[in-house]
Amino acid sequence: METELSAAKAHPALAKPLGEASTQEIYAELLSRLGEDPTRDGLLRTPERVEKSMAFLTRGYTQSIEEVLHEALFDVDYDEMVVVKDIEFYSLCEHHMLPFFGRAHVAYLPQGKVVGLSKIPRIVDVFARRLQVQERMTQQIAEAIEDAVHPQGVGVVLEGQHLCMMMRGVEKQSSWTTTSAMRGVFKTQVQTRSEFLSLVRPVR
Repeated sequence: METELSAAKAHPALAKPLGEASTQEIYAELLSRLGEDPTRDGLLRTPERVEKSMAFLTRGYTQSIEEVLHEALFDVDYDEMVVVKDIEFYSLCEHHMLPFFGRAHVAYLPQGKVVGLSKIPRIVDVFARRLQVQERMTQQIAEAIEDAVHPQGVGVVLEGQHLCMMMRGVEKQSSWTTTSAMRGVFKTQVQTRSEFLSLVRPVR
């Protein structure tokens, strides 16, 4: 009992209901449960830093595609493939909250409208900066571009490395996961899909 009372004094989160504890108090409690002392010099500001870090890494929850694409759609008489490849992304696996990261390749075939090129990486970031699985993220990027631009088709390929496989579990450091989403002519026309895949084929 004495030990519990001492812990409650050192870590205020222990002395109140979880719903009343601040985010930083909860992180301090987690450190304590891991066997650390949140009050030692090296960890004193860790709860504050982790709170800020998590807010940044999950900021996609506070962003919308409409805001990202604001005034970035243009009427253009162009109907050839637009490809933006090797877009770096960093996300957090929703199963273990460990990072996964890699490159996204995005293409679409315009139908009277194009989107500003810098907006495509921003769309990727909106969905990457959330708790994710790579499969869902791939679909979300394709859906967002399809809904915004109404193109003839969209193709998205993501290549990622997952720390939940590399640092724990099977511990395979050289494995890559590739996912794809094909919409419109990218799904129905073999030639269009093949052209896209040939343009983004990784060289490793």
